[in-house]
Amino acid sequence: MFDAIVARGRVHDEVDDAAWLQAMLDFEAGLARAQDVAGVIRAEHAERISEACRAERLDAAAIAAAAAETGTPVVPLLAALRAQLPEEVAADVHRGATSQDVVDSAAMLIAARALEALGDDLEAASAVAAGLAEEHRATVMAGRTLLQQAVPISFGLKAAGWMSGLDQSIHRLARVRAERLAVQLGGAAGTLAGLGGRGVVVLSELARELQLAEPALPWHTTRNRTAELAGALGQASGTAGKIALDVQLLAQTEVGEAREAGPAGRGASSAMPHKRNPVAAVCALACARQAPGLVATLYAAMPQEHERAAGAWHAEWQPLTELLQVTGSAAAWLRDCLERLEIDPERMRANLTVEGDLGCADELIDRALLAHAGRAA
Repeated sequence: MFDAIVARGRVHDEVDDAAWLQAMLDFEAGLARAQDVAGVIRAEHAERISEACRAERLDAAAIAAAAAETGTPVVPLLAALRAQLPEEVAADVHRGATSQDVVDSAAMLIAARALEALGDDLEAASAVAAGLAEEHRATVMAGRTLLQQAVPISFGLKAAGWMSGLDQSIHRLARVRAERLAVQLGGAAGTLAGLGGRGVVVLSELARELQLAEPALPWHTTRNRTAELAGALGQASGTAGKIALDVQLLAQTEVGEAREAGPAGRGASSAMPHKRNPVAAVCALACARQAPGLVATLYAAMPQEHERAAGAWHAEWQPLTELLQVTGSAAAWLRDCLERLEIDPERMRANLTVEGDLGCADELIDRALLAHAGRAA
């Protein structure tokens, strides 16, 4: 019922049940190939396992239902995967790994794929904001502090602020993607004991196979990576929400300095035909406001017992999925909002009640645009 609002954009498809199932299978396929390179299993076994690791061959609903028996979907997933293979090949599936290795690595793959889609929308929104900054560098409007008119600014400076916030969020997410999304492989208690002394080699090869960072140690109960991802997503959501809120305030009837263009019926009210609500800004903010609680849940799950957690790790799965989804949705809606945004310079000038100069606004816009161009390059 609500997916068109809270699951807008490409991120939704990267975090749905099918995506999670395939990501777990990608771990198993990558593990088999890495173990082949490391000389742990035979090449033909690795090839057969890789071929079998396709989500469409498995019954996702049955795996999900069976997860209740063990507290993880990995056990029924492995049973279904092994059932497709000859006994001697099935014995090499998941060799030396544990359930958390599968889910944590899948989470990192899910995040990496979602961040690519999320980044595209944030980049597009930033580019539109840069265009607005350039176009409206001399469009004078009221600066507003504590929701009251302060001194004049240019709309270009406001748009440059939007661009700068987006660029900072994009940069942070890119760093997390490049450095902090790491493969997980530790085995039962983080010692790699089940890989016959070849565990470190397998770990390196697995990181290469999955295109994830290689950690110095298994991070089963050291959840900094998940927390950093959550923080970066929360920042991106907050940035999108701030811009959406600005647009809503500028689009108020009494202000009327900006509006979202769109076909007839877009932004319509069920009770008031005269209204034209800034629907993209409204939906972007609705998604962004859900992020802080999800970030808090992931931070609350950080203290975990000894080498493997009893419940705190499990508590991460759903909120991480939802956080990726609502952040992606907020970014998609914001992109839509800015691409449709219409500015009314005459109304901005008419609304001014305080005179004054713009100070170094033009120079500041140039500095922001230069920084934006450098980051994009």
